[in-house]
Amino acid sequence: MAKMPNEFIDFIITSPPYDDLRNYDGYEFEFEKIALEIKRILKKGGVMIWVVGDKTENGSETGTSFRQALFFKEIGLNIHDTMIYYKNNPMPTTGNRYHQHFEYMFAISKGSPKTFNPITEPTKYRGIANMKNRGQNGSLEYEKISRTSEKKIGNVFFYSVGGGISTKDKIAYQHPAIFPEELVKDQLITWTNKQDLVYDPFMGSGTTAKVAALYNRFWIGSEISSEYVLIAEKRLEDAFKNNLFINGFN
Repeated sequence: MAKMPNEFIDFIITSPPYDDLRNYDGYEFEFEKIALEIKRILKKGGVMIWVVGDKTENGSETGTSFRQALFFKEIGLNIHDTMIYYKNNPMPTTGNRYHQHFEYMFAISKGSPKTFNPITEPTKYRGIANMKNRGQNGSLEYEKISRTSEKKIGNVFFYSVGGGISTKDKIAYQHPAIFPEELVKDQLITWTNKQDLVYDPFMGSGTTAKVAALYNRFWIGSEISSEYVLIAEKRLEDAFKNNLFINGFN
């Protein structure tokens, strides 16, 4: 990131090595330093999706996710939305807590987002509706309005995860913590347009790069682990061999 010019990146999506839930070979996660660099390289109107969760330690969740979101706010970025990444089929857990089904997806923006292409779903009802309002004199007043045929979906995103589901790329599972390709796709098409520049500062198995290429976005990735770099390179090489980026969604 230090090699990038100011306000260079349109969109960031990443899942950092939060707490120590996963083994990242002892690499140090310098969160505040990284956060300041993210603010510098993100364009005005740019958005970052920060996928994060908390571990439980000494009987309490750490709250690391909230502290990180608030730090982004302290340095001048916006917490534009707090979304939920809901896992339909999580790993079962023991103890006196319910199964952990979700992680947070903080939408952090530099000012107001310049792009918003909301995912929609059909509305249940069509035609004309009566809109009920309470008048100043206390009487009910009705106004006929046209219903829309579509509406924005909510900010809870549901995904099934695991082998053969998060991705069909077997090599990706050599990384300990991948997120679903569908998750990246949904956020990518929401906050970016074709030809935008997408960045993942914790590239891991290369999910962000693959999906960005499929949807005609430029991409950059950073990864400190040489082992994971090799996984991502092989995964992208296989995708090119299979013509995914030629016949993919454009």
